[in-house]
Amino acid sequence: MTKTLMIQGTTSDAGKTTLVAALCRILRKRGISVVPFKPQNMALNSAVTVDGGEIGRAQALQAQAAGLAPHTDMNPILIKPTSDTRAQIIVQGKAVTDMEAAVYHNYKTEAMGFVLDSYARLQQKYEVILVEGAGSPAEINLRDRDIANMGFAEAVDCPVILIADIDRGGVFAHLIGTLELLSESEQKRVVGFVINRFRGDISLLQSGLDWLEQKTGKPVLGVIPYLQGLYLDAEDALTASAAKQDAKCRVAVLALPRISNHTDFDPLRLHPQIDFHWVGPNQTIPSCDLIIIPGSKNTRADLQFVYEQQWDQQIKKHVRYGGKLIAICGGFQMLGDEIHDPQGLESAPGSSAGLGLFAMQTTLEPHKILQQRSGFLWNKTSAVRGYEIHCGITTGHALQFPACYLQGEQGLEPEGAISEDGLVVGTYLHGLFDHPDALNALLLWLGAEQVQQMDINRERELSLERLAEATESALLPDFLQQFL
Repeated sequence: MTKTLMIQGTTSDAGKTTLVAALCRILRKRGISVVPFKPQNMALNSAVTVDGGEIGRAQALQAQAAGLAPHTDMNPILIKPTSDTRAQIIVQGKAVTDMEAAVYHNYKTEAMGFVLDSYARLQQKYEVILVEGAGSPAEINLRDRDIANMGFAEAVDCPVILIADIDRGGVFAHLIGTLELLSESEQKRVVGFVINRFRGDISLLQSGLDWLEQKTGKPVLGVIPYLQGLYLDAEDALTASAAKQDAKCRVAVLALPRISNHTDFDPLRLHPQIDFHWVGPNQTIPSCDLIIIPGSKNTRADLQFVYEQQWDQQIKKHVRYGGKLIAICGGFQMLGDEIHDPQGLESAPGSSAGLGLFAMQTTLEPHKILQQRSGFLWNKTSAVRGYEIHCGITTGHALQFPACYLQGEQGLEPEGAISEDGLVVGTYLHGLFDHPDALNALLLWLGAEQVQQMDINRERELSLERLAEATESALLPDFLQQFL
């Protein structure tokens, strides 16, 4: 009989993702077959699954914690915003349509069927399903037809743990206020609280914990400490990088309004030899060795933003004086002469003039390319591994000089482009910097004389182990036995 436990939060970024990941790793180490599940996720950071679909990046991280390959049933509904009111709807891994927010609200009744369908399949395969909610269950305006929080918990009749972030302040108000805004049956479903990101002397917190338990009649199941230097993939928020005195290379990444898969740059942000900077609205691109144009969920709109910020002029000046440029996915499309969207897939039908750094053009088409890729950089010796998620078909002379050679049905196939002077690189490959060989080669390309080894996959694995150990120590001894 499969057991299900759901983690809901008082706010976004309260710690739902990390608690599910920690519990997945704890149970896996105990020999229990466990799977993560998020009914509905809204995020522009996504991952390609083994069954050729697309899910939220956080569920791919949780799958790793559970020792599983990511699968579309782990996140049956993924919402990828293209504007403030419109989003692409991914159902069980496949893009089905774009919807305005009001239309999607009515669609949720149908979406619940897909959610329960995926959940039922997981029940047939695993002993434990750990479910992550979205946002907060106390968002009154979203409670009708809810499929992400209590609506799902009520449908499958599972217990719920409520987690809150004490580092934000007001943790008791968050917990009490959230609980008060739930219906009577939903309140009964909450079996206890977890407090996240605590730092300091826990004895000073004890009186508050005692008051909370007396006030609600529900136990505090654990207080998880604030863990410095923990690397786990961010679901949405851009994470700043601390200044590094011994950096060998300076990298600037454009923080586009609709930036997607910005986790591509975590290996650069965390690398001890790289001084990493996000460049936001109304900021000038600083003097640097490398400018990166990232992926975008609305390429033409973000290209227009580049022009409005006058970044196009700064990019061309940077390259003209010998600076390096890398563009990924939507950013790669921006490098060409034109981007065509005849069917209005991202916004109004039409075409946009590109930056003109590559002799090529891109036409957006309905079919989304989703595939995991591996191969080599242009030098044919440095291994690279990643994934493609894009709708555009790019053609032109620039592609005669590939940035990568990736494994295909006929062996290694050319992909992307590198300029003839070797200064500009464009590719559809997300995860370009994840493989240590590729990262080292790119740092040498930037001019670093000696490269310090950095393996982001190893760092992620070490962080999961550290998170699981700290979480297991912080939770009540009978925590898992009580609910699972």
